[in-house]
Amino acid sequence: MADTAAKRETDSVGTDELSQRVKRAKADNENGDGGVGKDPESEHILSEFKTSTVLSDSAREKTIFVHGKLGDQEAVVILEKTPIREDDLAELFTGSRLKLEMRNDIYSTYRLLAPPQLNEIKTTVVCPATEKHIKKYQRQESSLVEETGEDYKSITLPYIQKQSFSVQWVHNILEKKAEAERIVYEDPDPEVGFLLLPDFKWDQKQVDDLYLIAIVHQRDIRSLRDLTSEHLPLLQNIFQKGKEAVLQRYSLAASKLRVYLHYQPSYYHLHVHFTKLGYEAPGCGVERAHLLADVIQNLQSDPQYYKTRTLYFPLRADDGLLGKFKEAGRL
Repeated sequence: MADTAAKRETDSVGTDELSQRVKRAKADNENGDGGVGKDPESEHILSEFKTSTVLSDSAREKTIFVHGKLGDQEAVVILEKTPIREDDLAELFTGSRLKLEMRNDIYSTYRLLAPPQLNEIKTTVVCPATEKHIKKYQRQESSLVEETGEDYKSITLPYIQKQSFSVQWVHNILEKKAEAERIVYEDPDPEVGFLLLPDFKWDQKQVDDLYLIAIVHQRDIRSLRDLTSEHLPLLQNIFQKGKEAVLQRYSLAASKLRVYLHYQPSYYHLHVHFTKLGYEAPGCGVERAHLLADVIQNLQSDPQYYKTRTLYFPLRADDGLLGKFKEAGRL
């Protein structure tokens, strides 16, 4: 049920020296520092990484997920090529070397060797990684699940409650114990308020791939299924003030935004995704994304819409919830 947005998930982290070094390196990466000049130790963490297997990769998205060990701890390393930015083109053209691969009439192809500063690879380290992390990043087939309102009550909700998925990292953000410096906007109202901050998938260097997350202050709303007309003030507040904050901070008009919720979500604390229209963010497809504008209108028409509506969503082959649907004869 998780996408790359679940990179935030932090299960219990060891207190040994290696874990602390990994945490410092991850924090530097998230803050856009890359650790350069900040923590010499963090620059060499991956020299200790021993590869076990490639969990999955994507030529289209230029990513690879690798399982291995850092010292004696299980780890997952995620490598992602950073986007080519318009501001870097002049330096890219003047500072690179070309190696000819093929020439045919007016067409020629080359390998471009870019300057190191323009050839970065975004790296996320999950350490210590649990079996859940390893399975999450492993390449698997998915199945589309049809969940009625009754299915949610009898299958999905009991599964969620039994699993006790940790959202402590969300509470840390809301309480300003973590990532406080990354907050773009906050409405502190306990009922309709929220925090707006960049998703880890966005490096914040260009608005073409803008990706922000609005996390609500209320802590008893798990997902779309919990929403009723009582939550309309909250949803309308996020929709309006979130768009205003993006316009003020990034000069991006509301007409250029895709604002939506996931179902199933990657973590069970209500949050809303803000991405630039045209950016194909993971999970923005019709089988998982629900436009916030549609959610608001549906609840205005029927206060209990998401309590009874049949919803469809994909689940990976190893997802425990998929197993529960199979046991119930729903697949």
